[in-house]
Amino acid sequence: MAHCPKRGTISRRGFANQEGLVILAPMSHSVRQHLQLDIEAYDGSIRAFIPGYEAMLRCAAEAVAGVQPERVLDLGAGTGALAEVILEQSDVAVVELVDVDEEMLGRAQARLQRFGERVRLRRQSFNDPLPSCDAVAASLALHHVADIGAKTALFARIAQALRPGGLFVNADVTMPEADPERAADYATWAAHLVVCGIPEARAYQHFDEWSDEDTYFPLETELQAMREAGFDANCVWRQTPSTVLVGGRRAATSSS
Repeated sequence: MAHCPKRGTISRRGFANQEGLVILAPMSHSVRQHLQLDIEAYDGSIRAFIPGYEAMLRCAAEAVAGVQPERVLDLGAGTGALAEVILEQSDVAVVELVDVDEEMLGRAQARLQRFGERVRLRRQSFNDPLPSCDAVAASLALHHVADIGAKTALFARIAQALRPGGLFVNADVTMPEADPERAADYATWAAHLVVCGIPEARAYQHFDEWSDEDTYFPLETELQAMREAGFDANCVWRQTPSTVLVGGRRAATSSS
């Protein structure tokens, strides 16, 4: 019988400034190593790996555009797939892509060339201080934070970076805490991979390999972490296991 993967961890470190935007020194995380994919193959393969991938990105981008942001941070931006959909929204000014993977940022730069000065690249970890912005978005990136306390702290830093009225949108995988619900969601996910031509046994092997770096928390745990960090958070879309969570920055309360 196929088994559900274990949870894993990841660490990120190192900084060095260069000209222009803050661009940090090489980090340990590499999508090429983690997913065992060439960067050229990533965009095609991710659609087989992630159910409802394009709908998920579209939902996230539309939520971001709803606050008419002047500056959006795309955390763990990868090849720029989410940034591209956000930039296609007429109500978005600038998207700043944040990632530790140099190869992925290079791919994103080429992909987004048509958007000109509306695109900025920042090579750094999302664990480092974030610049002030109107919206923060992430797609399949924050599951690299394996500890819910650290994730809540990251959400709090995102809230601090957001200007009043700002929005945080997280498009990622969520998984129930325990069986039978957890096993059922993995079975649904595996069935998607099978439809895309990946044998079921290989699908579960992928899940186990990814668990070395990926941690999928339950939906309610993610929402609670966002709320504790200062967001009014809700799930606005889900196609098992793909999920879009949206959090408006909660207004500070006066102590008078």
